[in-house]
Amino acid sequence: MKKISMIFIGAFLALGVSVCSAKTPNIAQMNKGQNIQIFSVDNANGAINAKSIEKAFNANGVIVDVNNDMNSIFSKRYGHIHHKKYNLAIFTNSKMLSKLMKKYPNIGLITPLTMSIYSDDAKNTINISTLSLTGMARITKIPVTNQDLIEYARLVDAALHKALPNGSYLPVNHNVKPTNKPLVTEFTIEFELEEGATHVEAKESFEEEFESELGPVGYLIPKSYKLQHDDYDFYDTYSIIRFNAIYPVSKNHPDAGAYAPFSLVIYKKKGDDTVHIAYPSVDNWIDDLGITDAKTIKEVRKTQDMIKEILVELTE
Repeated sequence: MKKISMIFIGAFLALGVSVCSAKTPNIAQMNKGQNIQIFSVDNANGAINAKSIEKAFNANGVIVDVNNDMNSIFSKRYGHIHHKKYNLAIFTNSKMLSKLMKKYPNIGLITPLTMSIYSDDAKNTINISTLSLTGMARITKIPVTNQDLIEYARLVDAALHKALPNGSYLPVNHNVKPTNKPLVTEFTIEFELEEGATHVEAKESFEEEFESELGPVGYLIPKSYKLQHDDYDFYDTYSIIRFNAIYPVSKNHPDAGAYAPFSLVIYKKKGDDTVHIAYPSVDNWIDDLGITDAKTIKEVRKTQDMIKEILVELTE
């Protein structure tokens, strides 16, 4: 029914750029070439929590759509938690998305943006990890000098400062190395339409099959988006998570919430028969976060392989 060509976007080196624009937030942090930024503040009095952070983000125009207490989930599933407080949240800004979608459909690879909110009990701090401007540019291939992407990063920066007054960025010591693994896993499809059917209807049928395959193998969809834009017949994104991956990863790498849940985008431009499906390759977490535990690596790779296999099966 469908013709498919599957393309794995070639891996490229982590960006290590020096951004000189005065408008760029947190120059010192970004010049380190790190893809993740961690914002932290003393919280010995417990005044700041996940809900107050959500409120601050919303007030700054980056809207939090999901903010889940992962400890509640982890304790029920695994009988143990790694951190006293641990939330995963997703957030977007519709104005910036609309601007970036026009020229850069790969913005869907980080739509929504994600963050982890976690405590460091030894230091009495609360921390928020998100993608840096460098990390946003790296995944989407949008130039790090693009003013709209910089503005998006500035909105996140402003929200972080509003959420954690007097906070500061921590040094991030992940030794990101060049890798031969694809940074993004991408598929292209042509739907062969039945008489009278539309591309939107074919897409909806595909998505129904896709969603039905995720649950039985342990994936959940905290949120999906159907974005409207004049240049596209459709542009949908999925926020996807697999607890068996994020639970072991978060033990030693709570900042992994900058990558999780991961986003999958499916879109078709007007006047083009090609449907694009893509998501950031999950197994890049291993290099980006410096994961060394063998069991954790196994679950991360399994997460990548299963989601790829589902899409291959559905599009054969």
